[in-house]
Amino acid sequence: MLMGKEDIKKYLPHREPFLFIDEVVEIKENEIIHARKLIVEDEYFLEGHFPGNPILPGVIIIEALGQASGILGFKTMKKTPEEGSIYVLAGVDKVRFRRRVRPGDTIDLFSKVISEKRGIWKFDCKAELNSEVVCTATILCADRKA
Repeated sequence: MLMGKEDIKKYLPHREPFLFIDEVVEIKENEIIHARKLIVEDEYFLEGHFPGNPILPGVIIIEALGQASGILGFKTMKKTPEEGSIYVLAGVDKVRFRRRVRPGDTIDLFSKVISEKRGIWKFDCKAELNSEVVCTATILCADRKA
């Protein structure tokens, strides 16, 4: 493990219950990040999605991919939220969900820098469960003043 929760909190303004990155396994600035999210049974969003048959909502997977991309962007720019910068989700394209994620699963989150122009970053993202693709998306993030 390269980064645990406390290190992650240095690069993301998110906090529980909306922090969806548990650890960073690998990061290469301006290239790629590999992060993880463990899905535990008492996650607040599983209670109603769906009772008796809990499935991780797709929007949470997208948010987790956005947060992983945020860490990669902040590390690449050598900035932190404490310095008055916020990295916001600006767009999501080409989203596909391929399999369900359930409590007890750990998803691997990958984000790769495609481009950066005027503070708008474009990332090629995917989430995997046991090396099988769960979700793919292109995510746009914007670096802005807090």
